[in-house]
Amino acid sequence: MTITIFHNPACGTSRNTLALIRNSGVEPTVIEYLKTPPTKARLQQLLAAMGIGPRALLREKGTPYAELDLANPKWSDDELLDFMLAHPILINRPIVETPLGTRLCRPSELVLDILPDLQQGAFTKEDGEAVINDKGQRV
Repeated sequence: MTITIFHNPACGTSRNTLALIRNSGVEPTVIEYLKTPPTKARLQQLLAAMGIGPRALLREKGTPYAELDLANPKWSDDELLDFMLAHPILINRPIVETPLGTRLCRPSELVLDILPDLQQGAFTKEDGEAVINDKGQRV
């Protein structure tokens, strides 16, 4: 079974999502997308699998979103993809692919809906929020 996470280790949500995947007993393929951005074709594949358009994947906070005027509806989907490829920080994260689906996991608990294996123990987010109890069930 292959699980892939497009990950940013500087992002708490991404770290929590990765930890939840590992808590299910799986070591995923980790792609640090800021170091190794997806190709345009791969990004289009991910969007299609998630059933969303490029605008829904744009990250605003901590990015050149405002400077590039990306809220402007004049930009086509293709142009938005080009911006994301030129500035990978614009790609919202984490994106997780599993045999059960592909999802933007914000909040991190969304990954639980697409993990094939159950949680193997308790899990608490970095901020102290309990997500999984000691029986491996959602709190």
